Amino acid sequence: MSDSPTLIPARPAVRVGEFSAVLRITMIATVIALAAGLLVLFAVDISIGEFRIPLGGVVDVLTGGGTRAQRFVILDSRLPRAVVAVVAGAALGIAGAVTQSILHNPLASPDVLGITSGAGFVAVAVLAGTGGATTGFAAAVGVPVAASIGALASATVIYLLAWGRTHTGDLGVTGIRLVLIGIGVNAVFMAGISWLLTRATLQDATRAQLWLTGSLDAADWTRAVPAAFGLGLVLAVTAASARTLAALRFGTDTTRALGVRIQTQQALLIGAAVAAAGLATAAVGPLSFVGLAAPQLARRLLRTPGEPIVGSAIAGALLVVGADILARTAFPVDLPVGIVTAALGGPYLLLLLVRVNRKATLA
Repeated sequence: MSDSPTLIPARPAVRVGEFSAVLRITMIATVIALAAGLLVLFAVDISIGEFRIPLGGVVDVLTGGGTRAQRFVILDSRLPRAVVAVVAGAALGIAGAVTQSILHNPLASPDVLGITSGAGFVAVAVLAGTGGATTGFAAAVGVPVAASIGALASATVIYLLAWGRTHTGDLGVTGIRLVLIGIGVNAVFMAGISWLLTRATLQDATRAQLWLTGSLDAADWTRAVPAAFGLGLVLAVTAASARTLAALRFGTDTTRALGVRIQTQQALLIGAAVAAAGLATAAVGPLSFVGLAAPQLARRLLRTPGEPIVGSAIAGALLVVGADILARTAFPVDLPVGIVTAALGGPYLLLLLVRVNRKATLA
């Protein structure tokens, strides 16, 4: 009889052909709980308004029942608003998870790197530079398209300026260089937005300023459907690249040893993050701190070594939907959702800075 000990796996494994993965029961249960919480908040967000609808009535309408008045209010007005809130929050969560993983920096996010401000600059140029001509179809399509173009253009500029020799002597981009250049580009775009607002008419400047705060008031199916479709594509790309993203969290030598083409994969994933941030900004305007906070919250709740893609998407959606509920119920007047996310995200950013500073001091 052999005296060798029997090895018992710490976690059960799942194997399908050549594919194998570790089954993390606790993490899966947490993701399910977060998704269930999102569904509850989604229903609550639909139920509140001037014409209150009980949660049971919301469920009836969403399952094909309800009265004619309830179907009109929910399907034509409140449902697209809630869908846009979920899509925008999930997209920003994904964008933040990708940028923080690639740059190895919990302070990296689309708004910090200047991607969101680039989208805002081009959108404000359309809103404040048309003399009131941006109405109807142009307002619904022109501004979102302009914001998407601005996000892509700003990301391209930042990436090109950050391109150079790395510490290993290879051509490419480094995390610290990308962050520093992004902060500088962000400052330039914010100054450009202020300049555009000073030259606009009062009516155009007011409309642009409302968009800059991040608002769901203009959400409708013309924005919800394209945004949801774009989110599906981004989620598919990033989820399929989850293993590559995990490898990119290691050092350069280790990542290369794992067979990852660093610069190619970085460009692909950063492009996906830019697309996610662009579609969120195009749908609702800039939402501060969602892309910063969502990945860190998901990482702590799921207890993962890096920022999880699906968990960050759910956390981002929870933040935006929850902020929309607070904006419409906790104050005497309805507030743009961006004001609430900024109010909640500011203290969180300070806390994160203190934590990072303490780690750097101990190191």
